[in-house]
Amino acid sequence: MFDILDSVENWLSDKRSIALATVTKTWGSAPRREGSKMAVTDDLAMIGSVSGGCVEGAVVEEAQAAMKDGKPRLLKFGVADDTAWEVGLTCGGRIHVYVEPLDKMWWETVAKAAKSDSLLTTITILEGDSAGEKVLFNSHNEAIYKTNGLGDSQVNEFQVIAQNTLKSGQMTVNDSEIMVDVIAPRPHLIIIGGVHVAIPLTNIAQEMGFRVSLIDPRRAFATEERFPDANAILHTYPDKALPELGLDKNTFLAVLTHDPKIDDKALITALPSDVPYIGVLSSSRTHEKRSKRLLEAGISQELIDRLHTPIGIDLGSRTPEEIALGIMAQIVAVRNGVKR
Repeated sequence: MFDILDSVENWLSDKRSIALATVTKTWGSAPRREGSKMAVTDDLAMIGSVSGGCVEGAVVEEAQAAMKDGKPRLLKFGVADDTAWEVGLTCGGRIHVYVEPLDKMWWETVAKAAKSDSLLTTITILEGDSAGEKVLFNSHNEAIYKTNGLGDSQVNEFQVIAQNTLKSGQMTVNDSEIMVDVIAPRPHLIIIGGVHVAIPLTNIAQEMGFRVSLIDPRRAFATEERFPDANAILHTYPDKALPELGLDKNTFLAVLTHDPKIDDKALITALPSDVPYIGVLSSSRTHEKRSKRLLEAGISQELIDRLHTPIGIDLGSRTPEEIALGIMAQIVAVRNGVKR
């Protein structure tokens, strides 16, 4: 969703006709997961992807047809092993893609809520006389948008499904095929310290779909000129800024200042939280001194052992960009459950 949001909004501002394609089912080795989207205009502008290349052409043709006849369609592709190999997959399989003329009111509602990183769930009927009917639920499982063809009983039924479904995907309910499309809040990278490495780290993280906040009480380091695309810049100490930003299982912390007056406050605040990743830029000798200070501050050795330090995967990095790449690689590994 986030990878196509800006382009779609620009196209809507220009009053262009748009069709939306969404992956509803796919094979295990597919490059695009369920819920991935591609938008197409009537003059063949495209953004996003549904397959990595092997079915894109056919989807674009169906998108053009959908804009002309105003009808949605569920496309079912069988991908042969040879074709799959050509686009970088290890094996073939099946992929289902739902193509529809863009529901502008639904999109505007989704886009507004998504920008605030709210959990959203859309349930859409994919086939039959009711194909295209949909309802959108917010993070409180309240219906905030629905098409006119859905009755209250269907909305209530879909509400239960939305409440109990955490992943996007196609399912069968009462002999009807539906798509549960879950848009989760973006992962949140909080960087402590507006040092030089933080600049490429911010860029790489945002390219990978993270929102990025920067904390540094030293105003000269954390400026909008140095970090024009940061989602938030806070000039207070981490013990005050981190609770304001929030620390949860969707938050990742990179501590980079090398200044104990700043770094220690961040670690003392974050280590007892549910944050799954805390990386610290330091040498082994520096970490020994830090561990002693943290123990004296009441942080247990078990919590201290959670720290990833020296921060990042060892790539033999020499430049800030390479260091940033190693940090993001480690964060992604942790997020995906890979031990590093």
